[in-house]
Amino acid sequence: QVQLVESGGGLVQPGGSLRLSCAAPGFTFGNSPMTWVRQAPGNGREWVSAISSGSRTTLYADSVKGRFTISRDNSKATLYLQMNSLKPEDTAVYSCGKCSGPTICKVSANDWGQGTQVIVSA
Repeated sequence: QVQLVESGGGLVQPGGSLRLSCAAPGFTFGNSPMTWVRQAPGNGREWVSAISSGSRTTLYADSVKGRFTISRDNSKATLYLQMNSLKPEDTAVYSCGKCSGPTICKVSANDWGQGTQVIVSA
């Protein structure tokens, strides 16, 4: 059974940084492209970033490009999202997902975590 558990969210001031983690036991993590999405109150799900299984390919939404960095440690079965220069509009619940196929995806994931809340406010 696929289990995805996010952590690292919290309250941060504008301009600050957070590092989100997504622990992914229970499947062959190293074979799976992974993705991050977010959902702000009253908004739909927004794709944020994605990474291929071997980290060769990374993708970013224009809204976070240059500020966020996605990475993974396959030996620890963990996905990361380093978020710098945070803005109030980054406030959302961030969730990780396991892409449904062998290629990198944005929102085509069969399995999602419960999410971790990020609040950017002074």
